[in-house]
Amino acid sequence: MKILISGGAGFIGSYLVDFYLEKGAEVWCVDNLSTGCEENISFHLKNPNFKFIQEDVITLDIDKMPIDFDYIFHVASPASPPDYFKYPIETLKANSIGTEKLLLLALKSKTKFLFTSTSEVYGDPEIPIQTEEYYGNVNPIGVRSVYDEGKRFGEAITMAYHRKYGLNTRIARIFNTYGPRMRLNDGRVIPNFIYQALTDKPLTIYGDGKQTRSFCYIDDLIKGLTEMMEKEYHFPINLGNPEEFTILELAEKIKQIIKKNIKFSYKPALPDDPKRRKPDITKAKDILGWEPKISLKKGLEKTILYFKEKIKK
Repeated sequence: MKILISGGAGFIGSYLVDFYLEKGAEVWCVDNLSTGCEENISFHLKNPNFKFIQEDVITLDIDKMPIDFDYIFHVASPASPPDYFKYPIETLKANSIGTEKLLLLALKSKTKFLFTSTSEVYGDPEIPIQTEEYYGNVNPIGVRSVYDEGKRFGEAITMAYHRKYGLNTRIARIFNTYGPRMRLNDGRVIPNFIYQALTDKPLTIYGDGKQTRSFCYIDDLIKGLTEMMEKEYHFPINLGNPEEFTILELAEKIKQIIKKNIKFSYKPALPDDPKRRKPDITKAKDILGWEPKISLKKGLEKTILYFKEKIKK
């Protein structure tokens, strides 16, 4: 089996690399390392089954790539607000030009293609629980639109290739995911809080902290993504943990685990920041037989241990 993973040196992509190498597959990783980290894949570099191409998916020459891949995962894209604010054009292009390049490669390979989308396609939702049928409430020209609309376009062109060419596609709508290998300066709420707590800084709360998120541990997400490749279903599937927590509740949980008397620092709410995130995972349960197993407390404990080691270095 031969598998291509774009963004394979990133947080989620590197775990997909691990998973398929452990299965004995030949894994090709394409990553420009703009937000990915070579450390995430360095221990595979001597593995003859692992091929690393340091290249931007936007400029990747697919005519020089093999056409006998069994699976193609398109994971490459900045994914945290600081990253896509820093790389706005690159984010749009990774999810448009990059997506079509890999769709064309999948068409040549006559293979399965999975596009990793996001819960951000729902924008600031007007419904408390987001189902795949919900069209979303997105500001198309807001500061977050480079990511939100990039992913929405990626979904649209993926479905267009499926409908026009019969390409065997999948779309995963990923909700907040966390775990080891997140960068210390990632910018998303869990690494922010853990890093601040471990370095005796106040936890930054944007707005009143009553906005909610659902947090899925990385091991659970990888099971969902890999299971999607084994099922014949071409429409979007939510992958996330349906347990809903306010940002303040998350902050309190981290305080309890780290056992420090940490203060909070309140700042103005971020532009277009969603007020609620809670996935309906009925489709994931029914189609994939999947639901997350790892509790927020257990997942945070594992992630905190990782961050402690990173800070020591």
